[in-house]
Amino acid sequence: MTKPANAGQSSDWDRDAALTSARILLEIKAVNFRPDEPYTFTSGWKSPVYIDCRRIIYFPRARAKICDLAVEKINRHVGFESIEVVAGGETAGIPFAAWIADRMAAPMAYVRKKPKGFGRAALIEGDVPEGKRTLLVEDLTTDGGSKIRFAQALRDAGAVVNHTFVVFFYGVFPGAFETLARMDIALHHLCTWWDVLEACRERPYFSEGALSEVRKFLEDPVAWSAAHGGVASAEEAMARKAAADTE
Repeated sequence: MTKPANAGQSSDWDRDAALTSARILLEIKAVNFRPDEPYTFTSGWKSPVYIDCRRIIYFPRARAKICDLAVEKINRHVGFESIEVVAGGETAGIPFAAWIADRMAAPMAYVRKKPKGFGRAALIEGDVPEGKRTLLVEDLTTDGGSKIRFAQALRDAGAVVNHTFVVFFYGVFPGAFETLARMDIALHHLCTWWDVLEACRERPYFSEGALSEVRKFLEDPVAWSAAHGGVASAEEAMARKAAADTE
């Protein structure tokens, strides 16, 4: 298997952090393999694997370690004083943004998927980080679609957004790094499916049959998705995700 280009995962520390994060996700059963009944994402991708990062919020020691690693990752790859505000994406990104902001002693805001229909009809809650170097935080990303919309909303409000952080990056669907790079946004993450598979070598979390099918998916996720009734291109996935977010 050949891993995709993976900026921000080059040092020994990054590799250790990735495997530690993967082991935590496996231990708290946030990792789900279901090759016989593939998951369908909002974007239309079909996948035999699914990560439920929301489970992290239930486990205090697991979430503390994940957030400690997140802050260290941000400090190493963005800088100790380069972030002025931490903004979470509604809804899964909100708790992670809060914990990370607390550790970084930084103000925290969150971005709605669409304006609320009353009051100030605000899209950004907390306060608008106008002119502030803002880190966008979510729990995970598949192809980067939601990050683009949240980042654009922050920029439209006057924030400076050049970095986004997620706990888990699928690391297989095409276009995520490239699409964000075109917006001058760097994607930082702790671990990917490749790290989960590596952690699975240590303990038999899943059957070899399930792991084999997951490897097939990782080798060619677009073909796997198309063969199982899902979308067959990044363009189609982005269009579906955009349409779903406007409903």
